[in-house]
Amino acid sequence: MSIEVKDIHKSFGAFKALDGVSLDLPKGELIALLGPSGCGKTTLLRIIAGLENADYGSVRLSGEDATSKHVRERHVGFVFQHYALFRHMTVFENVAFGLRVKPRGERPSEAIIRDKVHRLLDLVQLDWLANRFPSQLSGGQRQRIALARALAVEPQVLLLDEPFGALDAKVRKELRRWLRRLHDELHISSIFVTHDQEEALEVADRIVLMNKGRVEQIGNPHEIYDEPATSFAYSFIGNVNEFRGRVEGDYVRVGEDVLAHGQKGLADGSLVVAYTRPHDTEIVVDGAGRTGISAKVNRILASGSVSRVELVANGAAREGRTDYFEVELTPAEIAGLELETGKRVRIASRRLSVFAEKS
Repeated sequence: MSIEVKDIHKSFGAFKALDGVSLDLPKGELIALLGPSGCGKTTLLRIIAGLENADYGSVRLSGEDATSKHVRERHVGFVFQHYALFRHMTVFENVAFGLRVKPRGERPSEAIIRDKVHRLLDLVQLDWLANRFPSQLSGGQRQRIALARALAVEPQVLLLDEPFGALDAKVRKELRRWLRRLHDELHISSIFVTHDQEEALEVADRIVLMNKGRVEQIGNPHEIYDEPATSFAYSFIGNVNEFRGRVEGDYVRVGEDVLAHGQKGLADGSLVVAYTRPHDTEIVVDGAGRTGISAKVNRILASGSVSRVELVANGAAREGRTDYFEVELTPAEIAGLELETGKRVRIASRRLSVFAEKS
């Protein structure tokens, strides 16, 4: 099922949750709605599902206007963050619930229900738990049962609201892989809400990045991470080093220091914010050149083949605040630079992205 939302607006009192959101999502993709808390992603998901009404705008499912359709008529499956399983029902009855409450003329026979539920439980690899109750399951198992229940009514689109948010990091990672495999097998159009960047980058075919009720950028994980279109997109996705300063020709002046930027179209004297990833940041010994941010090594965090060097740069501080930066280096590079806590160095960038500072 393709999903199109056009110019969606939604306010809760004086708070504007969605401000003219438009999306055109093709059939069969796994889409992530990504953004910070309060950006409108869950509200948008609920409007697509029919659980919430927009103040203005339209929702089209497979080309058909579904704006005024009841949730039961939209053929969507919804998986909540906190499972919403019926505690007094067994796993089997939870999954069968959506089939049993269908109108009499649409309700399958008991034999068909039993066969379908067991096939779904087998699909989520939990058929052996059919007679247990939700209280007897782990968080990861409950989430898979909630997904099986959503799939039982054969939805044309699957909507998931932070499906792994209540789970610990290890279980979350395992379920992310499992969800990706399940989607590749079923090819159901799916949208999941998350504020976890790693989750979105690892699982989704495409990411819709949202901020303050608007869409900041849409793209595949590579585009979102490596080609961020806005200052917010760059700062929100992945680890970044951030510098604020003023353009001086081919340089950005940050306090008493300068960084080479190499970008065209930047007005001389304009206020900008510049970003670089830790793996694109380099350390040069102090005095080796006139460019770069003067800094001091604060800590060296050794972790396998790549270590993180944390630096303090007073020259980049704002309003008296000391700023911290990170650089990713191999142990051999650290040894070659003779880095140690307290050593004075300069921070430079192999790939600096510069955006106009918003007033």
